[in-house]
Amino acid sequence: MSDTVPAKPTLRARWTAVPDGVAASGGACASPLGQWAWAWFEGARNPHVLLITIYIFAPYFAHHLVGNAVKGQALWADLNSAAGLIIAIVAPFMGAIADAGGRRKPWLFVWSVSLAVTAALLWYALPGEAGLSFGVICALLIATFVSFDFTAVFHNAMLPTLAPENKVGALSGLALALGNLSGVVLLVFMLIFFVLPGAVDWPFVPAAPWFGVDQAAHEPERLVGPLFVVWFALFGLPLFFFTPDQPKTALGPIAAIDRGVSSLIRTVRSLGQYRNVATYLFARMIYNDGNNAILIFGGIYAATTFSWGPLDMLVYGVILSVFATFGGVFGGWLDQTFGSQRGIMISVGGTMIGLVLSLSMRPDTILFFIPYDTALPPVHGLPFFNTWPQIIYVVIVIIIAIFITASYANSRTMLARIAPASKMTEFFGLYALSGTATAFLAPFVVARATEWSQSQAIGLGSILLLLALGFALMLFVKNERAVAAR
Repeated sequence: MSDTVPAKPTLRARWTAVPDGVAASGGACASPLGQWAWAWFEGARNPHVLLITIYIFAPYFAHHLVGNAVKGQALWADLNSAAGLIIAIVAPFMGAIADAGGRRKPWLFVWSVSLAVTAALLWYALPGEAGLSFGVICALLIATFVSFDFTAVFHNAMLPTLAPENKVGALSGLALALGNLSGVVLLVFMLIFFVLPGAVDWPFVPAAPWFGVDQAAHEPERLVGPLFVVWFALFGLPLFFFTPDQPKTALGPIAAIDRGVSSLIRTVRSLGQYRNVATYLFARMIYNDGNNAILIFGGIYAATTFSWGPLDMLVYGVILSVFATFGGVFGGWLDQTFGSQRGIMISVGGTMIGLVLSLSMRPDTILFFIPYDTALPPVHGLPFFNTWPQIIYVVIVIIIAIFITASYANSRTMLARIAPASKMTEFFGLYALSGTATAFLAPFVVARATEWSQSQAIGLGSILLLLALGFALMLFVKNERAVAAR
């Protein structure tokens, strides 16, 4: 009589089966499909930063909607500061309310819809107020920035409910990697089908932009909003179908709001009892502000220093995004190898070194002291990055991008490891607050340093002060979970 060979589980069964073990928050883990759907939501939303905040729409806003690069940069910073103020005030309360009510996905859905609508309407941001009025455009930008960060509050809060303690770092890193990979795909798509046509004679580039897009009317720049929305819908919706949510509590909406706000007030008042978490949130607030400032001003510095145009900036964005994808994986490796606290310190320290090296590059100078003859022939035949100072600069900034992405991944994981499990969304609201409460600080420091020195390099270099302070504060943070105060 032969033994019966057990049937192998189907692919669907393997992906939907709930694994053994306990999630970091204490409940059951999500299935592999649920975890991947959560990670892909980051891949769905992250291109908003690359397409709108940094590489494509931001320069268009400054140069063509405002009409003056200096004034445009200042106004762009003001819009981000206004959004940051709203987030700083509201996000912690929203997180506390969601904790009291139990479920995160309904809130996430509401802000996802808001993000999609406000991004799509940027198509009508035409120069000279030929479409929307300038005031409406500014209001839309503030709303889309706010919506983006509010989706982060509820998305981040789901992380510790999905994977065991020793896997949250890898899952967080996977999400960041997918986010950067998504940005690469969309930037390359924009380059090949909307920006490069007419500029190069390459076999894989169409002779004219797709869909009759008019480059002279800046339609590629305005298209980034609707393009993001299509991507966001395709890769963001699976989370709502496959990723489990926390169960709904017995509280009604009004009671949940009352309990949530009361709980938040108690949490803020009792931060002395969460001294380790409070120290971490303050440290993260400082170094994260420095990281964000590098992203905001680094592209402007590069474009001005090396006289780069739109083509150069898009290629620059693609290259950095490709390598930033590895930064998410690198962050997961740092977390598992050295722990969250040391991983963050390695990332911030690497960013500081990279920033100094990047500021040592000029069109006629390498590493502060080595002269370079700008009359030399191009290093290669491509229409971008064809001098040694430019090439070395890009390599240095690639390293910075890897470290910054790693610190983002490690920062989220660090809070998931040390915050009280029963107050996770509330603390991720405070986490959002720590990421935006001082959003004005780095731009203010850079602006004052630039005015005082009349040097872009010294102005950008002032960010080192924030990174160094954040690094020093991380020395006092421990890898231990806090117990909810009574």
